[in-house]
Amino acid sequence: MHWVQMQHLFAYAEGYYERPITTVVNCALPGRFSFNGNGRAHLDEITWKEFDVQFRGAVQAALNTMQAALPGFRKIQFGRIINIGSNLVHHPVIPYQDYTAAKGALMAFTRTAACELGPEGITVNIVSGGLLRTTDASRATPEAVFDQIAKTTPLRKVTTPEDVAGAVLFFASDWANGITGQELVVDGGLVNR
Repeated sequence: MHWVQMQHLFAYAEGYYERPITTVVNCALPGRFSFNGNGRAHLDEITWKEFDVQFRGAVQAALNTMQAALPGFRKIQFGRIINIGSNLVHHPVIPYQDYTAAKGALMAFTRTAACELGPEGITVNIVSGGLLRTTDASRATPEAVFDQIAKTTPLRKVTTPEDVAGAVLFFASDWANGITGQELVVDGGLVNR
């Protein structure tokens, strides 16, 4: 969504609810991305166009949303921004170069935005999930991959959308008042840092 469209969306929401929006979650997956390692272009085949699509969807979309939310956040001197990342930034086991690079940039953007916006009472954090069972994007993932992931995580399970939603709700809650610029990896313990 273009920046001007985002401004209109936030203005409409503020008018409808009679107060500014307090929380935004940036969770865009652009294009027809599919989590199927066998169907992805490898390094010798991938083009910058594929990178550009992912950077626009992850970083530019987050920028547009954050900029549209800032006027309302500043009115109330409060705001929560939660970006959705990926554990692949820490554990790049599959050839998703474009997706992983964009999510890595989103993590860096999260941390720099947190430093800038913290003095205004606005927190910016990132929730990085593992492969989710099952979403539109992971529908093409072979069942054997889900089984393998489950075997290698300490919790012996694959991450669900509900698992990630719980972490997002935590960052949106008062329990996270003292947390900004942080990443919470939700992947059953696969990435142990």
